[in-house]
Amino acid sequence: MVDPLWDIQVLAPMHRGIAGIRNFNLELQNALNPNKKVIQIGQRTFSLGDKVLQNRNNYEKNIFNGDLGKITNINLGAGSVEVNFDNEVIDYTRSELDNLQLAYAISVHKAQGSEFPIVIIPLLKQHFMLLQKNLLYTAITRGKRKVFIVGDPFAYSIAVRNKGNSFRRTDLHSKILNLIL
Repeated sequence: MVDPLWDIQVLAPMHRGIAGIRNFNLELQNALNPNKKVIQIGQRTFSLGDKVLQNRNNYEKNIFNGDLGKITNINLGAGSVEVNFDNEVIDYTRSELDNLQLAYAISVHKAQGSEFPIVIIPLLKQHFMLLQKNLLYTAITRGKRKVFIVGDPFAYSIAVRNKGNSFRRTDLHSKILNLIL
């Protein structure tokens, strides 16, 4: 049996737009977690039971960028939440909640190094800036059992043919020379 919350991961190339991570997260939150116990933080709403992602390292709490968890408690009076990350419960104060984001859909970049039983990859022409072969390869290789690429076949065609800019422009060479001289 497939658990839609933990066995399926949407990996989108962009945050904005109708097929962007932000919109997918809102739509999937409404569909997969109808829980009405919520905490509002600015424009973001977290619900009890939400799938969330830590978006920066916190060495004091031993929680790291890219870790996935589930909101297991919301204390509206204190404005805090508890998140279960692999059976370790982490407390977040209101001021720390900016370290979390919904994780029903995440970026391909955030998924690097992770694997999921089932991956869904939406591709549209509006993603043209990120339709690159290496990004598509990374997304596809995150799936352990099944991978579904949905959207515009032309966008897939663009991604497969686009090797992207593999040349990185850095100032490293001159910095090393300055250290030596």
